[in-house]
Amino acid sequence: MMKLIECPRDAMQGIKEWIPTELKVQYINQLLKVGFDSLDFGSFVSAKVIPQMQDTAEVLRRLDLSITKTKLLAIVASVNGAKNACQFSEISYLGFPLSASETFQLRNTNKTIAQSFDSLKEIQDLCLQSGKKLVVYISMGFGNPYGDPFDQSIVEKFAQQLSEIGVQIIMLSDTIGVSEPNLIVDLFTQLNPAFPEIEFGAHFHSNPRTAMQKIEAAYQAGCRRFDGAVGGFGGCPMAKDELTGNIATEKMVQHFLHKGIDLHLSLDALHKAIEISREIFIYENEAIV
Repeated sequence: MMKLIECPRDAMQGIKEWIPTELKVQYINQLLKVGFDSLDFGSFVSAKVIPQMQDTAEVLRRLDLSITKTKLLAIVASVNGAKNACQFSEISYLGFPLSASETFQLRNTNKTIAQSFDSLKEIQDLCLQSGKKLVVYISMGFGNPYGDPFDQSIVEKFAQQLSEIGVQIIMLSDTIGVSEPNLIVDLFTQLNPAFPEIEFGAHFHSNPRTAMQKIEAAYQAGCRRFDGAVGGFGGCPMAKDELTGNIATEKMVQHFLHKGIDLHLSLDALHKAIEISREIFIYENEAIV
């Protein structure tokens, strides 16, 4: 079954100008009507680090979950953040960024990879206690710009370690848009049969010119869980190409519909969400849409 995960949190978190809570609520409530499998809607991290997400708890309080089957996912980067998120029964998934690059892990979470695995064990226990599932994002999962060691065996080793602590969902994340179709195919075709107990998904940042090539490569290799963001906004601020961002959800929907895949989405609700997004994001270049 195909699962599309919409990521307004990823799209909004890097915007410096404050997005009013009311507008976030309006936007996310509309996204809840589309029919996505999940929404990466907010995060429980330090407001000093991600000030745009400091109202996540208030946004959550004002969401209308009465007429949606879409599940909520919140990003955490520490045990304390996970404890805060676990207080909310409305949240089904906790997402944790684990980098294949030591340099990026230190920059992103102020922890080494080894320390992050220690945190993950605690967070997994918290998820089990509170009836939630842990989603681990292997960021820099297709290479990094720091010269840190990288090859497929590193990702495979991470998957093995995560499997040992009971993680069931892993997102292979191309943080800076460097993945190539051949590498995408190789990783998914190796990991899926090696770890049948794990659901592997794709969280790609990409230049729009090559975005659908990456999506198709992952799909052909057996991936059925994809992250996207309306308009292709968000992504990694360290990407050298200013057009490197999240995969545009609407383009991904078009791609799969052309393949004859029933996504069970309301296209009307998606179009309305895109209109609301124009109050949040600046569509400077329509190539990213």
